[in-house]
Amino acid sequence: MEAALAQARRARAIGEVPVGAVLVVGDRIVAGAFNQPITANDPTAHAEVLVVREAARALGNYRLTDAIVYVTVEPCLMCVGAMIHARVGTVAYGAPEPKTGALESTGDRRPFPFTTISGILATDCREKLRDFFAARRKDEARP
Repeated sequence: MEAALAQARRARAIGEVPVGAVLVVGDRIVAGAFNQPITANDPTAHAEVLVVREAARALGNYRLTDAIVYVTVEPCLMCVGAMIHARVGTVAYGAPEPKTGALESTGDRRPFPFTTISGILATDCREKLRDFFAARRKDEARP
């Protein structure tokens, strides 16, 4: 999760919502990515989608059955769908996302074809988001 938090810092540095993800197979980080929908003008450029794309290219296979995706925030429905189609084995996330989190927070507790682990470094992950949005609100309040 530390590596995913480092990716989140990269997102923050360019003005993106600080969400980061890494994809691990065995003991090796195969891919890392961070949110980029604003800079890429692409609403699908979430960290999870980008990390799955990068890993599939690196491994030469769209099936990522032995992979663990570590992401700083609970994935949205789009990202969950991408990880289902990639056949990711495990999704581990830090902070819950009460508005759009599609694994546990929105109440749709359907069975997923991957293992879910929540709460990894949750405080650190949550603080990244809280600090980002507090700074954004402060900037917007300035005349």
